[in-house]
Formats: sequence, structure tokens, C-alpha cells
Amino acid sequence: MVHKRANTSVRQKQIVEAARKLIIKYGSEHLTVSRIAKEIHISEGAIYRHFKSKKQILAFLLENTETNLLSDLALEQVKPPITLDSISATLKSHLEAIERRHGSSFQVIAEIVSFGDRKLNKKTLEIINNYLRQLESLLSAGIKSGAIRSDIDPRAIVLILFGMMNSLVNLWALSDYKFKLQDEYLPLWNSLRRVIEK
Repeated sequence: MVHKRANTSVRQKQIVEAARKLIIKYGSEHLTVSRIAKEIHISEGAIYRHFKSKKQILAFLLENTETNLLSDLALEQVKPPITLDSISATLKSHLEAIERRHGSSFQVIAEIVSFGDRKLNKKTLEIINNYLRQLESLLSAGIKSGAIRSDIDPRAIVLILFGMMNSLVNLWALSDYKFKLQDEYLPLWNSLRRVIEK
């Protein structure tokens, strides 16, 4: 089978997307360059023209994951003034994006951690911290606007939110996506909202 050569950025996206799908399907320990090549119908040599190693593919996948997570929660997308309703809408939109991506961001992070590479784990921690900071800046803006109680610890609430979302996505994936994330998330968010609302 002869395939036309794609330009570098297109091919890199294809390779990274194939790696994401394969990690979700088989786990990172079964991710191989050979499997990636078969997934997108190119030779292993073609993959090595774009990436030096499987580790470099995973590093690019992490960057892509970070971009998705942070763009979902970008503060500039929230119309001022920051209210609990606008924060709620942002989190709802974030969950909808997670559903569209089949929860791959959280699953990829978990799989890369299980891969056990120190440099990748360091990068993963950096991504999670950036994600938590993004959530925290959203809550801090809510405190500044007077929508959220000023005596709460935004970092503690962020960790609770992260735990809620991560757990829900894991349960959702394990159930083969048999429920809507929103349906399960909403009662949890509403309970937390009553605690933080001014």
C-alpha cells in the first residue's frame, strides 16, 4: 500500500492521536512504534522520521493533553463578573470537552505515570500543577468578585474538584461510558457550591 507523504506537523498529529487511542485501548505498556505505524498505515521508519523514540511521542502527547486541559478552563473565556453560575458553566463546558475526548486527558496522564519514566513523570506533574493553578485562578476570581466566600482555601477546593472530576472520569471509562458525566457531576458540584457560595 503506497501512501503519500504528509507534511511534518500533520504526520506528528496523526502519530500522537494514534498513540492516544492505543493507550486508551491497550495501556501504555502495550504501546509500540509498530502498533502506532499499523494504526495509521505507515512504516515504522516513517514514524522515526518525525520522532526519535516512543518516549518522544509520549512527551508530545503530554503537551497536547496539557493544551486541551488548559484551554478548557481559560479564564479569558469566562465573561465578567465572575459568578458561581459562570464558574459552573465553565466546568460544565470542560466536562463536555472531556466527554468529546472520551476522557483521554485523565487516562493518558494515568497511563504515562504508570509507564514509570522519571522525565515524563516530572512533565506530568508540571501539567497537573498547571491545570490545578488554572482551576485555582478561576476560583480566586470568584472570591475577588464576591461570589465565593473569602474564608475558603481555593487550593483545597481545587483539589476536591480535581478529585471529583478524575474519579468520575475513571468510573465513566470503566463503565464503558454508560452514563453521562454531567448527570453524575452535577449533584457533586451543587453540594460543593453550597459550601463555597457567599
